[in-house]
Amino acid sequence: MAEMREVNIPEVVAEVTAAFERYEKALGSNDLDTLAELFWDSPLTLRYGPNGTLLGHRAIDQFRRNRNIPGVERVLRNTVIKTFGRDFAMADTEATRAGGIVGRQSQCWVRMEEGWRIVSAHVSDIPDES
Repeated sequence: MAEMREVNIPEVVAEVTAAFERYEKALGSNDLDTLAELFWDSPLTLRYGPNGTLLGHRAIDQFRRNRNIPGVERVLRNTVIKTFGRDFAMADTEATRAGGIVGRQSQCWVRMEEGWRIVSAHVSDIPDES
């Protein structure tokens, strides 16, 4: 039977929270260099989103650089950051954007030599039920 890793070590939660907040700030200001830095620089990095599947750091970075937007303004709610041991974390949140659009975002973060990096992300909109 596998050993259970420590969950939510306070200093690790603080580190991942800081990385997550840095990501959010970069997203809001369309800081493309910081966004690229925070994703693992690997062909294995994955982002699922409303615009399709992006496989690899290069594809994710190109997608962002090809969008000509000032940034993504949104208000977060129900953000949950969970850490497992000292090197793996999940960040999940809901976000409200202009026009009342509500979306969900999940990110897998891994501690790399260069710091915390997103290795997998999933972004989706909640269908309008009106």
